[in-house]
Formats: sequence, C-alpha cells, structure tokens
Amino acid sequence: MHHRAVIQQRVNKPISNDPLHGVTLKAVVTYLMEKYGWEELGRNINIKCFTSDPSVNSSLKFLRKTPWAREKVEAFYLQSIWLDSHSKPNISSEQL
Repeated sequence: MHHRAVIQQRVNKPISNDPLHGVTLKAVVTYLMEKYGWEELGRNINIKCFTSDPSVNSSLKFLRKTPWAREKVEAFYLQSIWLDSHSKPNISSEQL
C-alpha cells in the first residue's frame, strides 16, 4: 500500500514552470563566464564580483548573499540562453 502512495505522489507532482528549475547558480555563473568572459560580463552586469579580481567562487559567495545581484545575473542568463536558442546558425556556401 505504501508503495502505491509514493507512485501516486510522483505522478501527481506538478511540473515546474520555472526556467531555472534544476539549474544551479554555479552552472549559471560558469556558463556566463565561459560565454562572455569576465570583462564582457562585468560590462553587461556592473557588479564588483565581475569587475574586480573575479572568480567563480567569489561570485557565488556574493550572489548567494545578494538577492538583487542574483536576480540580475539570472535574468541575463535567461536572456542569453533564449538568444542562443533563437539565433540562426551561419551557413557558409561551403556547407551547402
């Protein structure tokens, strides 16, 4: 009987509409750093953890304590992955 209750809970569990569901802050910061580099990231999001001796660990420490900065970083991440998914690949004449 207990086993059925567990299965029923999993079936009825709602699917999250949060686009960041399951994405860690470390994954977000690492993605942005690899895509843009610290200098460009600091120009797009002017926060000290990106402009003054930046590192993934120091950025994570700051962002976990600073909700307004984390929101900016998460919004920029969502914008970046949306643009990536909606950009058309460049096809050269050699590929045709």
